[in-house]
Amino acid sequence: MGSKLYVGNLAFSTTESELRGLFMPHGNVTDVFVAMDKVSGRSRGFAFVTMGSDAEAKAAIAGVNGKNVGGRDLTVNEARPKTEGGGGSFGGGRRDFGGGRDRRY
Repeated sequence: MGSKLYVGNLAFSTTESELRGLFMPHGNVTDVFVAMDKVSGRSRGFAFVTMGSDAEAKAAIAGVNGKNVGGRDLTVNEARPKTEGGGGSFGGGRRDFGGGRDRRY
């Protein structure tokens, strides 16, 4: 198990220092990253917390997963490695914009 944890279902107002304080009782917190939207500057509702060891990460999962913070029950589990090529597709194909007629412009 890695020591990097995914924290989901965060209230948009949750701060890095608030998360650090939440995880500190379970071990050494080496890093906290709250994902922010680049356009709005608002939290995206998830974060990553890195604990000092695997044992501390397990303790943090047991102690924080399901805990209600800011009116939301947190989801805490081991972070999965980022996959290559990730991201979505803008799709292709034809789109009908109503009317059922083929409009050419």
